[in-house]
Formats: sequence, C-alpha cells, structure tokens
Amino acid sequence: MDGVVTVYKEKGYTSHDVIAILRGVLQTKKIGHTGTLDPDAEGVLPVCLGRATKAAEDISGASKRYIATLRFGSETDTQDASGQVTRAYTYTYDAEEVAKVVASFQGSYEQIPPMYSAIKKNGIKLYDLARQGIEVERKPRPVTIHEIRLLEQNAEGARIEVHCSKGAYIRTLCEDIGRRLNYGAHMTSLVRTASGPYTIEQSKTIDELRTLMQEGRQSEFLLSLEQIYAQYPIKQVPAEDDLYLYNGNYLTYPLEGLAVAPGDLVRMVDSHGQFVGLYQVKYIQDEAVRLVPEKMFVSQ
Repeated sequence: MDGVVTVYKEKGYTSHDVIAILRGVLQTKKIGHTGTLDPDAEGVLPVCLGRATKAAEDISGASKRYIATLRFGSETDTQDASGQVTRAYTYTYDAEEVAKVVASFQGSYEQIPPMYSAIKKNGIKLYDLARQGIEVERKPRPVTIHEIRLLEQNAEGARIEVHCSKGAYIRTLCEDIGRRLNYGAHMTSLVRTASGPYTIEQSKTIDELRTLMQEGRQSEFLLSLEQIYAQYPIKQVPAEDDLYLYNGNYLTYPLEGLAVAPGDLVRMVDSHGQFVGLYQVKYIQDEAVRLVPEKMFVSQ
C-alpha cells in the first residue's frame, strides 16, 4: 500500500503509538508519521505508507493550523496542563490588552524550544533530560506565525486559532503570550486542524480506519502518491523514454505549453500514466525544457 492517510490522532496516544497500531490495521511495515503531536493533543497526523514515506519530509515541512486553549495565571514545567505549576501570577484582567498582545505575535519571532520536546542536545532528547530534572540552555529559533486569531476570552483564559510554520511550539506560544501580558499562561488543550493540505475534515480515527480496511474501502482514506503532489504540472513521457525515466536520467522535451520556469517541479509519469517521480526544471532554451530528477518514487 502506497500513499498518505490523514489520521485523526486522539488524546492519550503518542504519535509513535499511532504508527505501531496502524502497522497492524493497515497491514504494512513501511510507515511513518510527518510531525509529532503530544499525547494530550489531538487532530491531524498525516501518515505515509510504502513508497510515500519518501514524501514525509515534504509533508512535515508544510505549515500547520491549530486551535489552542490557554489558562491565565500560572506557568508549568511542561508549558501545558500535564505539568507542575512553577510560577503563579496575580493579575488584573484586561480584555483589550489580551486582544492586543495576542495579535502582536503575528509575524516572525524568536522562540525558545521547550525542555519537554524531542529536540536533541548532544544526542539526548530534551524531554529525557527534563524528566531527570535537568534543564539546559536552548538557542532561540525563528518561527513564523502566519495568522493568529483570538476566538474567545475571559478572565480565566483564552482560545486562539494559529496558522504557523514548521517548528513552532504552540505550548511555548501560549506561555510567551502570558509573559508578554505579565499574566503567566499555560496551554490546556490543543487540536491540530490542518497539516499542509491535510485537514481535520478528511481525517479518520484509528477505529474508522480499521472498519474501512475490514470492508475493503481503502479508496476512502488513501491519498495516492501522485495526489500528494497534485499542485505541480504533469508531464507524460513517450514509451521510448520510459527506461530513461525509471533510471532517473536527465530529459529534454519541447516546452509545448508546459507553464514552468527554471527551478519549478514537474510530476513525471511514464507512458502508462504511472507516477514515477518529481523532476525539476533545470533550464528552458529554444522552446525546450531540460528536466532533472529531484525525487524518485518508482524504479523498474
């Protein structure tokens, strides 16, 4: 089985748990997720199967969308409700100030990754150090908040919707909002509503996937390899070039209305219509386009 499944990860499961269970449910060994979700978080977790595991890097690099709830007045060691309170604040609630501060995070800013994260320091994951009571210095990382909206608020906390770049920690964003307010804050719930083009509306729970597999309805949840890259233009090669394509050779064709520029990616399919891989436009000269392999998914 090759393709992508948009899984709805429920609370209580780690991303690793999901993969372990789906190996049996989907009857496949080659499987991987595209971005970790904390056990207490829920929502969209794209999972790659078979040859589509080569696409995991492209999918994980896409922007994400979340809905998060934060509670004012305290910080925790994990930056969410699962941790121990490390600092409590006394504050005077100001709705206008909350709205102003939340909006101020739209754009790029330097975010210090949390200790409870899978980032490694000298080969050791930070959360392993944190569980031993060890805290180490972490360098700020640039993240981008493409959009942040305040959905609701009251004196106890707020609910926000966030569209952000890869690598942004929403737990940390919630704590940073609290600190900028001088209220203190920690995250109490998190739902990932989208990961790139994969949305919560198309996601399936593990139980739903199990039922669909038992009923032979894989087409209702499996996105094909070619569909993963549907945003790119397509080029079908003639039969005499199939072998060159399978071997990842450079290819040159008349431009023939292919709307591309140097650096663009093109979906390459063989003479039978089978998706083989992504090629990049090297250059265009004399109405001919030179294509070079970028990522191959099929070998013959």
